[in-house]
Amino acid sequence: MKSVRRLATASVLAVAVVAAFATPALAHTSDHPHGRDRSDRHADDHDRGRSERGANNVVFVQTDNPSGNAVVAYDRGANGTLTLAGTYPTGGNGGVLAGSAVDHLASQGSLAYDASDALLFAVNAGSNTVSVFSARGDRLTLQEIVPSFGQFPVSVAVHDGLVYVLNAENGGSVQGYGVFFGQLFPLFGTNQALGLNPTATPQFVNTPGQVAFSPDGDQLIVTTKANGSDVDVFRIGFFGALSNPTVNSEPGAVPFGVTFDRSGNLVVAEAGTNAVATFALHHNGTITPLSSVPTNQAATCWITGINGQFYASNAGSASLSRIQGGPGGTLAFVGNTTTDAGTVDTAATADGQFLYAQTGGAGIVDAYRVNGDGSLSQVGSVTVANAMGGEGIVAI
Repeated sequence: MKSVRRLATASVLAVAVVAAFATPALAHTSDHPHGRDRSDRHADDHDRGRSERGANNVVFVQTDNPSGNAVVAYDRGANGTLTLAGTYPTGGNGGVLAGSAVDHLASQGSLAYDASDALLFAVNAGSNTVSVFSARGDRLTLQEIVPSFGQFPVSVAVHDGLVYVLNAENGGSVQGYGVFFGQLFPLFGTNQALGLNPTATPQFVNTPGQVAFSPDGDQLIVTTKANGSDVDVFRIGFFGALSNPTVNSEPGAVPFGVTFDRSGNLVVAEAGTNAVATFALHHNGTITPLSSVPTNQAATCWITGINGQFYASNAGSASLSRIQGGPGGTLAFVGNTTTDAGTVDTAATADGQFLYAQTGGAGIVDAYRVNGDGSLSQVGSVTVANAMGGEGIVAI
């Protein structure tokens, strides 16, 4: 199904390319998109060689600065430590939700990487846009900036040539795009309003938390946090069109960040109960509870899975909770690891050897080695300039 969907989408986009050449994007590539001059051929060749050598050893961090959003690239050493490689303006502004302190977007997944097309997507919440970068090692080139077709984009997900963006304000909405030749093209029938209460306060707990694909790419999941405390599931049809959502209510749970276990079960960080819970995700969009364990921490909101274990970020406790996944979606609490203040979004390397945690209190990224038993050993930290309260991190 997903291969047919991608081929069908590509056919539509092939026609759309004609319009793309006739109508300029909001922004496109310049000779020096990073603000870093290349004064001679030798410097350029040196940079190119470094990028190729570090192609699979980079961590990207989004600042979400309201005065000018940027993605900061770090080279990852063999021991997991980070070294600054460059700063790349997105061409848009970050945003701050009312009431937020260490998590200005109050979301998971505001930065996403598409390995098949070597593209990085960054939301500009303050500008209602999404920036598209081509990624070559630690070197980014701004390809274009596209509208999010909503207000205050906070999360982006990519799967098999499709991209969906979650807008948080004005009741929330999602918008779909197709990837074609390194650019995004909006898809007809993919803009869906969530119908949340736009006046609910405090704002940062009443805006949607994440958009994510199911592992097979056939469903789209959106968490609404305290605004309904729902997990909305959309069926994805041809050309990326979305069905009406199946609304799964979880009263009091405040579902925030999501991931999946090895069996395809939905794993949710629940801020209302400060717990991690698993659900069977059915083809009709309904979810069935399987297991739940408390973290005994405060503001359990973000979650990342590594080799059958899950690491939940607790913004109010400055910690990461380790949860062991088991057969049938069962969960067991293992323990907590201390971080810097304001633990928010996290990212793991593809090989599962390292975990990186944004801590929004001072704009720090903490680096951890994942040991054989799943425990974490801190190997360093870096302070990201202009990133207090920032969110969005990717490790490749």
